Amino acid sequence: MKWMDVIFERKARAVAQRHGRRSALSRMGKLMLGAAAVPLLPVDRSHAASATPSVHSRLDKAAASAAALPAGINDETTCEYWKHCAIDGFLCACCGGSSTSCPPGTTTSPITWIGTCLNPADGRHYIVSYNDCCGSTTCGQCMCNRNERERPVYKMSLNNDINWCMANKPSTYVCSVSYILGVQEQ
Repeated sequence: MKWMDVIFERKARAVAQRHGRRSALSRMGKLMLGAAAVPLLPVDRSHAASATPSVHSRLDKAAASAAALPAGINDETTCEYWKHCAIDGFLCACCGGSSTSCPPGTTTSPITWIGTCLNPADGRHYIVSYNDCCGSTTCGQCMCNRNERERPVYKMSLNNDINWCMANKPSTYVCSVSYILGVQEQ
């Protein structure tokens, strides 16, 4: 049986020469990190789609309720416009632009904040990006400050109290626009 001990000793020494304790700890760390990431993987929820109402019945309900929408919900010059749920500033629709375009002579800030707004016409949530338009003079018309689902300043991309024109030349804030980035999947 001494020959078996010799073989195992040689193999153990060979492994110890090629791999140190740090590599073993590294592998165990990777394994633990991988196990912690398993809950972050996507989950197939297609079986839940059969339990939800059909798209046509939802659209019929949305069309019926669209007649009973509050005033201003579809007017881009009011704070009640559904896409303005997280806006803070002057509305570009009142300043010579629209809800999706800056007024002439201004530039769009490349830095934005985002919000998630419910469109009552179809009952779906939309991801909305808010961009500041920057120029030489401020607009001063149609001020809106809606803070639905606003986050503290340490999460800057979700906060609307920052002057996003600080990176532009000129850096004077004029007004804000809102772009739809996506829609919640049903």
